[in-house]
Amino acid sequence: MLVGAAAVAAFIPLPASLVERAYSQGVFSAVQPAITSISNRTPASMLDIAIVIVAGAWVMLAARDLINLRPRPARAAARIAVRTVSWASAIYLVFLACWGFNYRRVPLRDKLAIADAPGSPEAVRSLALGAADSANTLYAAAHAADARSLAALERAFVAAARAVDASRRVVVARPKRALTLDWYFRRAAVSGMTDPIFLETLIASDVLQFERPMVVAHEWSHLAGLADEGDANFVGWLACIHGSDANRYSGWLFLYQELLAAAAHQDRAPIAAALGPGPRQDLRAARERLLRNVSPRVSAAGWRVYDSYLKANRVDAGAASYAGVVNLVVNTKFAADWTPVRR
Repeated sequence: MLVGAAAVAAFIPLPASLVERAYSQGVFSAVQPAITSISNRTPASMLDIAIVIVAGAWVMLAARDLINLRPRPARAAARIAVRTVSWASAIYLVFLACWGFNYRRVPLRDKLAIADAPGSPEAVRSLALGAADSANTLYAAAHAADARSLAALERAFVAAARAVDASRRVVVARPKRALTLDWYFRRAAVSGMTDPIFLETLIASDVLQFERPMVVAHEWSHLAGLADEGDANFVGWLACIHGSDANRYSGWLFLYQELLAAAAHQDRAPIAAALGPGPRQDLRAARERLLRNVSPRVSAAGWRVYDSYLKANRVDAGAASYAGVVNLVVNTKFAADWTPVRR
């Protein structure tokens, strides 16, 4: 029954408008504040605790089967396999109920006023130069502030989520370190993760101070029900640029990197030259962090798996969806003070 229910839930076609209305703006919007409020009360990651309990129980039951059915190893293997598939199906159903159906909601681009014509190379270049100028201006004040202070970022994020109608009500999560996953995060170049069961925000231990606000805001966007990585980057950036100096610096420096990568080849040199020595030093520190901690083999394998996971959850662009923030920033119509206009 569990396997059948999981298969039906995975493959049944659901209209995005129905998921948006009944789940994302209905069930999920009601339960997310309650679940995150509970997980915020524990200093340790509840996902860590669950991983240890589930993995420990699976190992003990598998060992029991192997010992009790030693004369019949094929039967022991069959019992272990059936249990594994059943448990995986149950976990998948919990995942969908707690967060996963957000993958099927209406995409952010359908909620925002998007320009009729796609963004031109000139628009990308202009925005990139503006991002570099903002990062240069904010560098000194950002480094004098405490980037770990989340009060301003929380206020800005709640406003940004409401501005794009991401959720009626969002309770943000206190950033935590996942002890069971931190080694993988650092080796695979993963900065953070949203726990889809207990709705926690998990941040890698090697994230640098100037990176932290954007990483946290990105994960909070997932917490608000924005499953698409480009959508989460967009709302995370909006939150950062309306927060404190440290938040704004983190957001603009992040967007600078995304726009530089998307710029026309002939525009990249002048864009790179526009970035001041301070922000350039920060980007160098981020690269050194990756070179020091990342395992190319672990990273490549991890991102291949995540790309397949996203595509299996109806994100056609897979891991490339992170770069969708450029299309949103370039093409969205903004009112004063970078407030996005909704349809």
